[in-house]
Amino acid sequence: MSWTPRALAARRGGQGTNDGPGGPRPPGGSPWRRPPRGGRAVPGGPPPRYGVLLLLLIATYLLSASALSEVAADVQILLFLGVMLLVLRTARANRRLATAASIAALVGTAAAGAAALTHTTAGDGVADLWKGLILLLTAVLIVRRVLARPTITVQSIYGALSAYLIVGLMFAAFYAALQHLGPGHFFANGQPETTQTFQYFSFTTLTTLGYGDFVAAADGGRALAVIEALSGQIFLATLVARLVAAYRSPAEQPPPERAARRAGPPAAARRGSRISYHRKPREAGDRAASRPSARDP
Repeated sequence: MSWTPRALAARRGGQGTNDGPGGPRPPGGSPWRRPPRGGRAVPGGPPPRYGVLLLLLIATYLLSASALSEVAADVQILLFLGVMLLVLRTARANRRLATAASIAALVGTAAAGAAALTHTTAGDGVADLWKGLILLLTAVLIVRRVLARPTITVQSIYGALSAYLIVGLMFAAFYAALQHLGPGHFFANGQPETTQTFQYFSFTTLTTLGYGDFVAAADGGRALAVIEALSGQIFLATLVARLVAAYRSPAEQPPPERAARRAGPPAAARRGSRISYHRKPREAGDRAASRPSARDP
């Protein structure tokens, strides 16, 4: 006999199939998600919304590239902190870990903002370095959350594009920190070193356009540019291409019952529990009774 959730509940003497690891399943039949160690089982919620995050990142880049770049450079650290907190909210991490990360981000942002207000070379370098670290953690959280989803939706693609923009902004912050904390100038031939030029150089390197109008002068800047170019190619060729190829519209996704039927017997049956999900062999007497006799006409 092939297994079904209803037959499994009947064999175990349960009351139905709507019970999860933490008690009755919530209304609507949403699946349960196993929490981190020491927590309670909570139902898996809807996929995270990355459309707002993508629009916020585009607005941040346009603000930095506009005539208000000086004002954007001062408030950029607050914008990046808001992006990180928004991603932490949708990352569904452990509550204690998320709270600790938020407090550390707030304290570090306050310290970096105080260093930037000094308007010294070292203070600006520390602030740019902190921006890069915040964006690095944000990109890791987004990619981890996107890859953890069982299905690929349009929000997953929005998340991958947001992470791609964050990588470009992150390397721009690292270039600025290297210019402030390094021994010499970052660009060769006396090119201007501003927030606009660093973001321009970062995104042209990330997309491997390579116009050649801005070139890193020192070995450290060249090595960092090579790492960014490789990261951009790997990101596009693996993550984004994989998500786009695996994307299925909501109308094409199978219903939950069909997906559960394709999954096969539960893990208890695969581990060899006492419950059998296969047809039992008939006894010897039953086989002899059902066997046709030679005396029968």
